[in-house]
Amino acid sequence: MTESSRELLLLGLGNVTERAETVCSYLAEAGYRARTSSLDEVTERKPLGIVLDISPFSDDGWGILLEIKKNTRTRDIPILPLYLSEEGKVGGIFPVAGFFILPLDTEYLQKKLAVLGMTDDTEMWDLQTLIVSRKGEETVAKAMIAAGFDVVNAYTGKEAVALATIGPFYMSFSLLMLPDMSAFELLEKFSLYPRTRNLPFFVLLKDELKEGEKKAISREIAHLVRKKELSRDEFLSALRRR
Repeated sequence: MTESSRELLLLGLGNVTERAETVCSYLAEAGYRARTSSLDEVTERKPLGIVLDISPFSDDGWGILLEIKKNTRTRDIPILPLYLSEEGKVGGIFPVAGFFILPLDTEYLQKKLAVLGMTDDTEMWDLQTLIVSRKGEETVAKAMIAAGFDVVNAYTGKEAVALATIGPFYMSFSLLMLPDMSAFELLEKFSLYPRTRNLPFFVLLKDELKEGEKKAISREIAHLVRKKELSRDEFLSALRRR
């Protein structure tokens, strides 16, 4: 086992590393070595995973996310997005199953799902995938059909909740920003229902985000977080569910 095999890197804090104290202490309780780092170090260290601040106080958390997922050497590293307050309190955690960049690399998508064991039962069962996007994502749909899934489209977050809470979906994909909510708000809504609480949830990202878009998304995330700090047990419970 290498030194970095149980190491988590905390990114998006820039030079304000003191904001990491709380989340690093929580992770240490779960047996992880966690420390602040930079994007340059990710390729060299090959950590077990990345904890990424995407709050309005982050140092380009969204830009870091895009760079990691666009790089073939780092795109398989799991990323756990979270909201850290200006003082470093954990306000929210968003345990998505993964991120894929648009335009979609369909071969990579199919390979990734196979590695995760999510295509093993397609020959035995009729499995459905929910794709949530304002215009539909034809390349994603075609890739999922080729992998053996039936595809159902939803065009808003509200429609996705209505469909997902009555239908047996095997996994879901959502564009980052929907007409009525963000993917992270949709994930929060899914967590409220027994049928969708553990539904694997993948987020689709454009390959470029303008500064205004990054700020708007971070503000949207800020509206979702709780006013009080997540306790250690609450944080670790979400981490284990992931």
